[in-house]
Amino acid sequence: MSEAFDCAKCSESLYGRKYIQTDNGPYCVPCYDNTFANTCAECQQLIGHDSRELFYEDRHFHEGCFRCCRCQRSLADEPFTCQDSELLCNDCYCSAFSSQCSACGETVMPGSRKLEYGGQTWHEHCFLCSGCEQPLGSRSFVPDKGAHYCVPCYENKFAPRCARCSKTLTQGGVTYRDQPWHRECLVCTGCQTPLAGQQFTSRDDDPYCVACFGELFAPKCSSCKRPITGLGGGKYVSFEDRHWHHSCFACARCSTSLVGQGFVPDGDKVLCQGCSQAGP
Repeated sequence: MSEAFDCAKCSESLYGRKYIQTDNGPYCVPCYDNTFANTCAECQQLIGHDSRELFYEDRHFHEGCFRCCRCQRSLADEPFTCQDSELLCNDCYCSAFSSQCSACGETVMPGSRKLEYGGQTWHEHCFLCSGCEQPLGSRSFVPDKGAHYCVPCYENKFAPRCARCSKTLTQGGVTYRDQPWHRECLVCTGCQTPLAGQQFTSRDDDPYCVACFGELFAPKCSSCKRPITGLGGGKYVSFEDRHWHHSCFACARCSTSLVGQGFVPDGDKVLCQGCSQAGP
């Protein structure tokens, strides 16, 4: 008499039937699946012994159920990402969560080199100077009305230029005759002394320090022979073709100031009324 060959679960005879052998004995296929098979996290059905099973983060899936939750593409042999427990193919993940390049409009793929500024994102190779169209990379740049310029291009396009040397003024500078100048370019036409922050005047649009202007162009005082510049509030007296500083316009004999007083010319001198009437 032959030995019994029954399912270890339901005890039904396995003669002539398909079965699966385990350490605990043979099982008919239905009992084996009910006892050992995992439940698919997607369809909630058992994953039978003859189905390809995929496993991810403590979850089990039929091969056909392991797919992108948005486009339903199979992820069995595709790279994917899990976002809030949902499985997404790379294309859907990038479309939903990755930035769009502000220059080319394409997706900036996760892990790729990118640049961000002002709430916008660029591929590294798309972030270009609006002037020379070279990649800005980690170089300094200047934004202007939606455009971005490397420093040399911005200076060439927008920075003011010195009235003397025509080079751009990147910082500082002074204004003379409503034009910008480098501080080091605004110098006296006579002695080349820097004039920025100093008192100076001009002749024929050329700037001069007080000393050079006085020596070159100012009339000389008939008394002390020094230049009369009239700068800094300095006052002077003129008579015919002669000139005097206020402090020098005095009687040649008694030294009384003649400013605002009557006087009498005496050759190359001037006298007060009293000394003139007193005779030689």
